[in-house]
Amino acid sequence: MIVFVKLVLAHLIGDFVLQPLTWVKAKETWKLKAWQLYAHVLLHAVLVTLIVWDVYFWPWALLIAGTHFIIDALKISLQTEKTKRTLFFVDQILHLIVLFVVTCLYQDYVPELTVLGNPTILLFITCIVFLTSPASAAIRFFIARWTPHMSESEDESLQSAGKYIGILERLFVFAFFASGHPEGVGFLIAAKSVFRFGDLKEAKSRKLTEYVLIGTLISFGVAMLTGIMFERLVS
Repeated sequence: MIVFVKLVLAHLIGDFVLQPLTWVKAKETWKLKAWQLYAHVLLHAVLVTLIVWDVYFWPWALLIAGTHFIIDALKISLQTEKTKRTLFFVDQILHLIVLFVVTCLYQDYVPELTVLGNPTILLFITCIVFLTSPASAAIRFFIARWTPHMSESEDESLQSAGKYIGILERLFVFAFFASGHPEGVGFLIAAKSVFRFGDLKEAKSRKLTEYVLIGTLISFGVAMLTGIMFERLVS
């Protein structure tokens, strides 16, 4: 269990937190010729080795890095605008399968060291990381089909503001559930509704309203499920 959580944590950090959007676009444009692809794979190998924190884990780290390269290379080679959303989820599932297989093969030799040896702390960190960039990317891909067209005048907002608002609200929801105070989610929803109501009313767009509502409900739902899972696993 614990080695799998460590590997998932390394994957989330490498695939989302430490991978700039410029790298993603470069890989999509230049495919196997993009140096960013090889830097990305190397980063995964380093992260896995550091988080597992075992000098004898290096062959498994190379295996994870190698399979990561193969999966990513196939993804960017086969990807089109129509298949982009589907391949994103297939790509992540394949990575998780590889990590699970490595866990099953290596589990008997997992070292229990420092903070990363505490299952509760490790699970908490993994949940927090998941609710940031990984959840944002998954939600964005999921609701991409409903994205309304907005003119430049209608799209006056801070750069990436929606992404960081979503991350913050998910972290708040998770904190409420993890601390045993799920009732706090109601106040958070009410506060967001008050701030959003004026913008949506002014926009006078039913599609935009529905789009924001879908995104908000999915974001809150993901955070609530993560909080419930964490609470159940540690109790």
